[in-house]
Amino acid sequence: MSSIDDFSFNATRKAFLLVLGILLFGVAGYILIEDYTLLEAVYMTVITMSTVGFSEVRPLSDHGRIFTMILILSSLSVFTYFITIFSKFILDGDFINQYRKYKMLQKISSLQNHVIICGFGRNGREAAAVLISSGVDVIVIEEKSNKTESYDPRIIMVDGDATKDELLVQCNIANAKSIITTLPNDADNVYVALAARELNSVITIISRASNDVSVKKLKTAGANNIIMPDKLGGAQMATLVLSPDIKELLDIMSIQNNEEFSIKEFIVPRELNLAELNIRRKTGSTILAIKNKQMDYVLNPILNVPILEGEKVIAMGNKKQLADLGELIK
Repeated sequence: MSSIDDFSFNATRKAFLLVLGILLFGVAGYILIEDYTLLEAVYMTVITMSTVGFSEVRPLSDHGRIFTMILILSSLSVFTYFITIFSKFILDGDFINQYRKYKMLQKISSLQNHVIICGFGRNGREAAAVLISSGVDVIVIEEKSNKTESYDPRIIMVDGDATKDELLVQCNIANAKSIITTLPNDADNVYVALAARELNSVITIISRASNDVSVKKLKTAGANNIIMPDKLGGAQMATLVLSPDIKELLDIMSIQNNEEFSIKEFIVPRELNLAELNIRRKTGSTILAIKNKQMDYVLNPILNVPILEGEKVIAMGNKKQLADLGELIK
């Protein structure tokens, strides 16, 4: 639903204001010309505008008759315009679209820790599919998206230009967990990263880049991670030549997410010790790595390694095992 394409709604509102304006014009005219009371002026204006043919409150002066003719002609023109616009608003589905937009904005405003994806090309589609399958709320911003195009109904689609700050605000970026910008133009991705960092200082920004020179600019703009699909694809092809089975296993571990197998990260709320927790016996999950405060990864950590508050634990297991682990370390 476009945040900008409100032409029909605005036209309907304008037509309604014109009708209201004619009503006020008639009331004021009868009060000033015929010295009617407010109730008499309202009554006379309504029966004149509606052309129902009831009798006058009292005989009109010549000036009053001229004013009444002007009011009738004006009313007919405005009513014709109002009925045309309102009928178009209803018959063309604009009313339903506006209602859907209102419901969509209400839903967006209630989201927490959702992910915003800018661009719905190949990269954006793949990211959305993985996130949705993992139960993450996803908003996709795509300019002039094809409404007949099929996509997962759990994705909230917003039509518009992702480089517009007001659209990011509309997508509730203040409460978003991450934003993924996959726009084809690197300059647009840089701008989105700048705007996102300004609107949410703690949001995780992941950006696509086409050129090496854009990487530094995106980092400066506030992007946490930068992906270059062409280079990544070439590196994956080379890895498939050198170690095909290892590459396949790593892909499964990084992407697959179901009841039987998942990889999840946990933020440690207090200082812990792996040996004391005895995670493997109590939960059945496996600790793959620890990301320390220096942003370094400690792979396959030994049992007596301390885990400080705020550091991250990356674990592997099924859904129940990981849920038990989350309860154990909280």
